[in-house]
Amino acid sequence: MILYINACVREESRTKKLADYLLSKTDEQVEEIRVAEADFPVVDEAFLTKRDRLIAEGRYDDPVFDLARQFAKADIITIAAPFWDLSFPAALKQYFEQINVLGLTFSYNDRGVPVGLCRATKLYYVTTAGGLYFPEEYGFGYVKALAQGFYGISDVELIKATGLDLVGADEEKILEECMKGIIPID
Repeated sequence: MILYINACVREESRTKKLADYLLSKTDEQVEEIRVAEADFPVVDEAFLTKRDRLIAEGRYDDPVFDLARQFAKADIITIAAPFWDLSFPAALKQYFEQINVLGLTFSYNDRGVPVGLCRATKLYYVTTAGGLYFPEEYGFGYVKALAQGFYGISDVELIKATGLDLVGADEEKILEECMKGIIPID
């Protein structure tokens, strides 16, 4: 199963267009999460106390862990997130706060180093930017660090189209060139 984490806000999102193209290259079942429409609980002291208690009791079947269980069992992860203000939409950060669950998506070894518990072998990060300034250590770098350092997903691929809003830019041509480089999901 491919988990498609859609962090696009606009209906005519260029990032979504690229992600949809990528996903059209597979016959695998796709489950989509639209994070902009999700009603995430606030991660406050009460939330953390409840979550910590459930983890201590080994009660991972509680609905508070639904997203983490779904993420952990996915075979492939595709994240579509436009590049905004040197990062990604805030709802994606809220999503990560829900899926970072000790005992479900990661654990720690005896030296305190995170060990990934996710089944996914590949994570695609699809993004677009209006300008050309795209430091990869920001939005994408954060997701890559989580995937490789916490979830155990070593194969992380960036698919990006930049310069879409520059004066004189041919948006469709830029997107088409990006699509030509997309290799079908295996």
